[in-house]
Amino acid sequence: EQILTRTFKNQISTVIITISNKKEDLSAKIEIMTVCSHIFTAFPNLLYLNFHQSSDRQIDRLSFDCQIPMFCSTLLELHIKVQRFDDILYLLDGRFNKLCIFYVDVINIACTRTSLPMINNNERLSNMKCFSMTSSCETCFYDELIVPLLQRMLNLEKLVLNFAANCQKTFIDGNNLKTNIFNHMSRLNIFTFNIRSKISFYDQMNLLSNEDIKNTLTNLGDDYKINCCVDYFPKEKTGQCHIYSYPYSLTYYDNITNNFSGGLFKYVHNVSLFDERPFEHEFFIRITHAFPFLKQLTINNLTPQNHKQYENLNNNQALPIIKYPYLTELDVIDVHDDYIEQFLVNTKTYLSNYIHTIIDYNSLQRVTHNFTREATRINCYKFSRLIFCDVLDLPKHIVDYFPHAEIIIF
Repeated sequence: EQILTRTFKNQISTVIITISNKKEDLSAKIEIMTVCSHIFTAFPNLLYLNFHQSSDRQIDRLSFDCQIPMFCSTLLELHIKVQRFDDILYLLDGRFNKLCIFYVDVINIACTRTSLPMINNNERLSNMKCFSMTSSCETCFYDELIVPLLQRMLNLEKLVLNFAANCQKTFIDGNNLKTNIFNHMSRLNIFTFNIRSKISFYDQMNLLSNEDIKNTLTNLGDDYKINCCVDYFPKEKTGQCHIYSYPYSLTYYDNITNNFSGGLFKYVHNVSLFDERPFEHEFFIRITHAFPFLKQLTINNLTPQNHKQYENLNNNQALPIIKYPYLTELDVIDVHDDYIEQFLVNTKTYLSNYIHTIIDYNSLQRVTHNFTREATRINCYKFSRLIFCDVLDLPKHIVDYFPHAEIIIF
C-alpha cells in the first residue's frame, strides 16, 4: 500500500470500490468505513469515487457519523448506497465542496439521528449539476426532507428521482413538482422520475381522477413524456398516484394494478402487483407483454377471479397459455387461491425455469388437492425451493410432488 500510494497517489483520479459483505455482521462494514476514512488522504487528486455495492441489503450499505474524517477538495463525482437520509445530508454538508455529480441510493428517508442538528444542511449546493436519488422504501418526509434538499441545488441541470411517499392530503402531481422543484431550478433541462404517492381518504367525494393528474403534468412542459396511473382502494381507504417519465429505466416496477396502461419495459425484471379488484387471465397476459424479461414477481390480491374458466366470452375459445421464460422467483403469500391456481395449472401458465417461491401452505394444499392433482403437477415439478410460514407437519408424499424442491419452513 505504501509503495502504491507513494508512486501513484498524485496520478490516480478514479477509484471504484466493490463491496461484497457475505457475513451478516458489522465487521466488514467497520473495515469499509476504515477505508473511507483514509481514501481521500491516500489519493489527494481524486475526481471520481464509486462504492459499488453488490447487493441491496441494509448491512451492505454505508452509514456515516460525524466522527469519521472525510474531506476532499477535488472530488467531482460520487456514486454510493447509504442507509439513511442523514447520510446524504452528511455527505453534502461541505466536506466535498466541488462535488457536482452525485448518485445515491438510500433506504430510510426519515429524521433518525440526534446528530442531525450538527450537520450543515442549509448552505446552497451551487456546484451541483447532476443529482440522482433512489429509494425503494416509502417515506413520510417528502415535504420535510426531500424538498428542502432539492431547493438547495439552484444550478442543477439534471435530476433523477425515484421514490414512494405517504402524503398528508394530496398526491404529488405536476403542480407540486413545478412549485417545489422546477421553480427553484432555472437551469434544469433533464428530469427523469418515478414517483408513487399515497394518501388516505375517508370521503369518496372530490377524489382526483387520472385525467386530473394528467392535466397538472402539462405544467412541466412539452419536453417530457409522462405517464400516470391513479387508483383508489375502498377497503384500505387509500389512494395511489404513480407518475413517471418515459422511457422507463428502472429494474423494478411496484404496485401495478388493473389500471396499468401497458407499454414496454425492457429493463424491468422485478414486479409487484396489488389490487382490491381481481386480476383476470387477460391481465397476466398484459404483464408478460409489458415485462418480457420478468424474473421476480410478487402478487398481493385477496379478491377471487371472476372468470374461473379463463375463457374468452366473445368467441368461447380458451385463452392462450401464459409463458414466463425468465421467471425464477414468485411470491404468492398474500393471495386468494385463484392466483396460485393461475400459476400452477399447466393449461393457464407455462413455467420455463426452476422457481423459488414463498407461498401459503394451506392454499397450496387446497389448490393441488393435497398434492395429488394432475393439472398442477407439471409446473410443481419445476419448483426448486418452497418457503412456508407457520407449518408444523408436512405430509411425506409432498416430496414426490415437488421432487426438485428444497422445502424451507420459518
